[in-house]
Amino acid sequence: MTSENTKPQEANWEELRPQLIKLALELGPLVVFFVANARADIFTATGWFMGAMVASLALSWLILRKVAIMPLVTGVVVVIFGGLTLWLKDDTFIKMKPTIVDTLFAVVLLGGLLFKQSLLKYVFGEVYKLKPEGWTVMTLRWGLFFLALAILNELIWRNFSTDLWVAFKVWAVMPITVVFTMFQLPLLQKYALEPEEEPSPAQ
Repeated sequence: MTSENTKPQEANWEELRPQLIKLALELGPLVVFFVANARADIFTATGWFMGAMVASLALSWLILRKVAIMPLVTGVVVVIFGGLTLWLKDDTFIKMKPTIVDTLFAVVLLGGLLFKQSLLKYVFGEVYKLKPEGWTVMTLRWGLFFLALAILNELIWRNFSTDLWVAFKVWAVMPITVVFTMFQLPLLQKYALEPEEEPSPAQ
């Protein structure tokens, strides 16, 4: 009885471990950014942020043997806009980075729906098994969510101090995203494929 109880726990940990690693790799550069800004200034923080993002992507490849598309796109934009920030000594570029990234994701997801393509399926298709209408609804919600984040970022950095914007970026965006994700659980249950609907391995 004891051995039967321990097996599912071990399996669950094996499924959870990559997610925890990805979360740590995504949060790490943000924490570095926050600490560097608190100890120095936005330009020093930007330099550290760029280095931490590159290191995070490299570690993701070394540990998980893959780099997810969203962190990769974010990393590329961080390097480009961070480089412009340091070169021109203008922190507008790094502050607009989240707006650019979130708008890009929103346009790709919502634009895909115009062509009847639920592009989110290509990102999470290995994790979730949903009916086509489920992927459409989820893609629409995430597209609108990214658009809302882009607007919120613009409102924060244009109307408040740099320190408050950094704190918002590091300590508010992730919790907001987690809460939004949790609110999608009923959708995942509603549109989940029944076992007999899942594609056969032979197919």
